[in-house]
Amino acid sequence: MRVILMTGKGGVGKTSVAAATGLRCAQLGYKTLVLSTDPAHSLADSFDLELGHEPRQVFPNLWGAELDALMELEGNWGSVKRYITQVLQARGLEGVQAEELAILPGMDEIFGLVRMKRHYDEGTYDVLIIDSAPTGTALRLLSLPEVGGWYMRKFYKPLQGMSVALRPLVEPFFKPIAGFSLPDKEVMDAPYEFYEKIEALEKVLTDNTQTSVRLITNPEKMVIKESLRAHSYLSLYNVSTDLIVANRIIPETVTDPFFERWKNNQNVYKQEIYDNFHPLPVKEVPLFSEEMCGLAALERLKDILYKDEDPTQVYYKENTIRVVQEDKNYSLELYLPGVPKDQIQLNKTGDELNIRIGNHRRNLVLPQALAALKPAGAKMEEDYLKIRFTDAMG
Repeated sequence: MRVILMTGKGGVGKTSVAAATGLRCAQLGYKTLVLSTDPAHSLADSFDLELGHEPRQVFPNLWGAELDALMELEGNWGSVKRYITQVLQARGLEGVQAEELAILPGMDEIFGLVRMKRHYDEGTYDVLIIDSAPTGTALRLLSLPEVGGWYMRKFYKPLQGMSVALRPLVEPFFKPIAGFSLPDKEVMDAPYEFYEKIEALEKVLTDNTQTSVRLITNPEKMVIKESLRAHSYLSLYNVSTDLIVANRIIPETVTDPFFERWKNNQNVYKQEIYDNFHPLPVKEVPLFSEEMCGLAALERLKDILYKDEDPTQVYYKENTIRVVQEDKNYSLELYLPGVPKDQIQLNKTGDELNIRIGNHRRNLVLPQALAALKPAGAKMEEDYLKIRFTDAMG
């Protein structure tokens, strides 16, 4: 299955691009699902019809769906939510407050990705296009298998078994004192099952032969900065971006003096998009005189975006991580476009290299050739962070 994630700052037009891409794929004969995981759904407006949690056919070979986060959360995390609610109520919180606090921040975005993995496993569609929220929470989630793998397998799994075995013995003494029950097997199983889903999801998202991100941006300073940050974070988690869409460019045919300064600014920022995202390909989309609602409008957008092209192609294969050997020395090179070196923090523990950029962190398990070595310096060169390794005994 080909997976394409459309993301970008809110309001840049990623939903319209996702819908138009889905339309082109469907016309080429691919069974295509466009799935909106953005809490502020607008996919139904793009197709100009009602959509729900389950896929609805909107065109031959084309289906659309808007994720209901509460339904996904109940199906994946319902037992844990009910248990946390029970604990909070026992500590004095009222019912509504307890239920609200039992839903952890970012869970709706997390289970949007889990829903994507379920469609991937079912294999009903040839192409899955995700209209996703621009979120750091979902990206940071990709580090969970690396950060939490040892804990979940070595500590949580044995604890899970012990808890289930001891519960019947301890429960009669525990509940009268605490006011709530110990977690049962269903509650204890849920976190590990969730971890396994995320681990499997990471394998799909980091396979650049089948999964690509397409960044939608506008020729505006703040939007470009946000897009560059997103591109860097995606590269940090080894998720490949294959295309940039520069949307809402004022056409040259617009000659009204009111737009002259705006057009001049756009020309400057448009060049910045090409320069800052090089060597990624960039597609330009004009600012339309009408809303992108309905199949007729999406047809126009689709023709401008792709003409006779197949949108399922991989437009550019990013090599976000590579190991280079020179004589007896090694270097680990990470593609981190637009990130100043002084914003990067590195720390090696055992066979793991911890990389932190702002609030984003990744624990990278080093290849065997590097695990026994120690970092001996780092530099930014052509958007790659190049970390030299030397013999720890040297």
